[in-house]
Amino acid sequence: MTETALCAPYYRAVGEEAHVFRAAARRGSPILLKGPTGCGKTRFVEAMAHDLGRELITVAGHEDMTSADLVGRFLLKGGETVWVDGPLTRAVRGGAIFYLDEVVEARQDTTVVIHPLADHRRELPVDRLGLTLPAAPGFQLVISYNPGYQSVLKSLKESTRQRFIAIELGFPPADIETEVVGYEAGIDVDTARILVTLAGRIRNLDGSPLREVASTRMLILAGGLVAEGLSLRSAVQAAMVQVLSDDGDLVRALGELVDATLPQT
Repeated sequence: MTETALCAPYYRAVGEEAHVFRAAARRGSPILLKGPTGCGKTRFVEAMAHDLGRELITVAGHEDMTSADLVGRFLLKGGETVWVDGPLTRAVRGGAIFYLDEVVEARQDTTVVIHPLADHRRELPVDRLGLTLPAAPGFQLVISYNPGYQSVLKSLKESTRQRFIAIELGFPPADIETEVVGYEAGIDVDTARILVTLAGRIRNLDGSPLREVASTRMLILAGGLVAEGLSLRSAVQAAMVQVLSDDGDLVRALGELVDATLPQT
């Protein structure tokens, strides 16, 4: 779980996403973020929470998550049983933004708990306490997933999807991505541009067997290694090539693409 930082998170808007988010927030409407891994979904939510002056509570969805992990449970403390709110309940009580990242990784019988919060009711049933909590003013429900990655068995149910306002995010245009990578990694613009060019070529590989492509997050990690004194080639090898695949042939193919993109030294 994370909370908003005191300083404004760095985010460069590409389209109308910030305007849509603010409008939805004014109405209390839940938001669904769609986009590839590492394109900036989490950073976008962090930036919007800061912009709106609201606490942000983030939870990563996973297959072992239960509704109690979100809502809360009774725990034994000091010889007595006490109720402890889960992150979702804390957000509902406190009027925070609750961000459930990679929602489809959680079991559907778990995520159904968010349904009453995602429609006109804006309430959270807490069955173990025998009560229903109305969402405090300012509460905002945000979920995200990567529609190009999950299998059919992990798709988002229509009964869930239709409750949300959707914002689709992707990798930014090259000039904006160069600016982001340079700023976040602390490297010069020419080095950032080379990394972005390489990422573009990896993303556009015909018939690519890669499950994931080079993300903006990955470029920032590579740039960070350069900022720490590694050569650009070593940084790319460690933060991109070796991360993208374990297949020897594919790693070699990526290496050839790196050779064709990076300046010769």
